[in-house]
Amino acid sequence: MFHRLLSRCLLTVALLPLTALGAGFPQLSTLAEDGFRLSAEARLLGSGGQPAATLASITPRRSLSPASVTKVYTAAAALDRFGPQHRFTTRLVSTAEPGAEGVLDGDLILDGGGDPALTSEDLWRLVQRLHQAGVREVVGRLVVSQWRFGPVECITTDRCRARSRAKNAYNALLSSAGVNFGSWCVSVAPAAVAGEPAVLTSCNSKVPLPGFDNQVETQPADSGTRLSATRVTQQAGDVMHVSGQISTNAYPRDLYRASADPAGQTADLLLVMLERAGIQVRGKAVTSTTQPPASAQQLAAVAGEPLQEVLLRTLNYSNNFMADVLALNLANGARPGLAAGGAAIQAFASGIDGHGPLLLRSGSGLTPENRTTASGVNTLLAYMFEQPALFPSFVAGLQSPRNGVMRFIRKGPPLFQNRVMLKTGTLNEPVRVRAVTGYFRTLSDRWGAFTVLVNGTASTPYLNWTMVLERLSEDLARLIEAH
Repeated sequence: MFHRLLSRCLLTVALLPLTALGAGFPQLSTLAEDGFRLSAEARLLGSGGQPAATLASITPRRSLSPASVTKVYTAAAALDRFGPQHRFTTRLVSTAEPGAEGVLDGDLILDGGGDPALTSEDLWRLVQRLHQAGVREVVGRLVVSQWRFGPVECITTDRCRARSRAKNAYNALLSSAGVNFGSWCVSVAPAAVAGEPAVLTSCNSKVPLPGFDNQVETQPADSGTRLSATRVTQQAGDVMHVSGQISTNAYPRDLYRASADPAGQTADLLLVMLERAGIQVRGKAVTSTTQPPASAQQLAAVAGEPLQEVLLRTLNYSNNFMADVLALNLANGARPGLAAGGAAIQAFASGIDGHGPLLLRSGSGLTPENRTTASGVNTLLAYMFEQPALFPSFVAGLQSPRNGVMRFIRKGPPLFQNRVMLKTGTLNEPVRVRAVTGYFRTLSDRWGAFTVLVNGTASTPYLNWTMVLERLSEDLARLIEAH
């Protein structure tokens, strides 16, 4: 009798519509009806003596690809390890000392400190401090040392292609001595007269770095601007091929493309800056994977932005270069690869009670093998909520839909727009992934956490952000109003 009753119960559950099984997520559950794989959960967080409570869920323990939602794990692990005020330091060192005439009779070595946010402005400050230290001439070479990590083996198709050709910046290659997020920047401005080639300049140097192939034509006012750029690596180095048109009354446009060699990019840019500052380098500019000698003395140093500022940009702009460089800084062992960075973040998350299974092959989410669950991500968010010294820096990296940097999130009911902070994740290969996580505040000012992971399959229809955010915003708005 018991077995017959159990069979009937199981049959009843099996026949229930997915909207019933996805309690609290009636709109999102329709994506499951279309064949998409979902893991979703919304929960109230325990605070002020009030217990935590699950408000809505759809298979919350199903492991799926989180895409760039991975970055919240990286941010949490970095804050836990380093603290919000940690700064990564980049140094210029040498085994020689500058003589009375400012001559450095040896190599000048840039010791790459793994700063995820090192920019050309930081390099310029470093050069100025070297000048202040009295250096006017370097007899030896300029050596850019990426001994901590780099060049990092590519493990995704996007990054492997970027070694020879790049049409984007999101797939930048990785190094502990990379600058400007591993990407070249070219500024395109109109010529004064229509019919003339556009004016191309480097965003960070008067010297054209990289080389330019200018196929952009200036068109009459209000003709519109359409630009295409591809960075190609040739025998002489990186070359940016730029084509299209720009109208005479258009503002200059900056185009970013991943460089083939981030440490080499740093060497080229630093050499130009040294010359501009009146510091002559007689030798070549080269890269190295060897740690500077123990006898090398510091000549100049620059500390980067505090980690809390680095995370703001990493999360707001979903910067893959910054996230993966942070993960590599967390890794154990000499010259780690991306999998080692992912393993370090996994180790951090495994110490959070109730998290459950997690697989990370990178800190950015660019690796499609990453797997987690909605319940697991929410457990991470709950843990960070309970860390008063870390939570302000952590939540600050998330976006408010109403004022988000990413325009596509600026939609949904007012309650969603004004009472949610979120991080999104997107992948299009090998299957489409749309993932989103974050915090919400109810009308009674209770804090909550939510995560939605939507993965396509080879047979599911097209998936875009409108399909996910419209449904999620309606469901979350109801939960916010109800509690």
